[in-house]
Amino acid sequence: MKAKKAKESRIINTAQVLSCDLNNYNTLFGGVLMKKLDDAATLSARRHSRVKECVTASTDHIDFLCPIHQTDSVCVESFVSYTGRTSMEVFCKVIAEDMMNGERRIAATAFLTFVALDENKRPVEVPSIIPETEEEEFLYTTGKERAEIRKLKRQKSKELAEFISLEKPWDN
Repeated sequence: MKAKKAKESRIINTAQVLSCDLNNYNTLFGGVLMKKLDDAATLSARRHSRVKECVTASTDHIDFLCPIHQTDSVCVESFVSYTGRTSMEVFCKVIAEDMMNGERRIAATAFLTFVALDENKRPVEVPSIIPETEEEEFLYTTGKERAEIRKLKRQKSKELAEFISLEKPWDN
């Protein structure tokens, strides 16, 4: 399978912040931003793998670095930064731009992992990544470590799930 350049999966989506997207602090709801991240990351994964369906396997912690205000535009940029055999790590960055003075800042970052599926909903092999820029190279070379940490966290989550009650608290 032929490797692909990271930039081939790049998705950039810029939007204004609407009043209906604001929380009681007059900043963008975290959940609204999370949806924007998942939407862009899904398209990056599909663009890279060229399959009909990619499913989110995990979302690493989302780092909210600064608030996004109604006077800002919000730009979500995503691209495949690292791959396993059937999985793709997608890096997302959020750039807020004050539309009054043009000041731009990194508002959030996140990593999401997707698995490409065939028509029978079985995982399929995905192309590897060719990083080109300094940013892409850094993300690529540190990707294996993040993948190993994810694998360990997933195992810990499965262990935790064994101890989580399915009982309805109101029935006790």
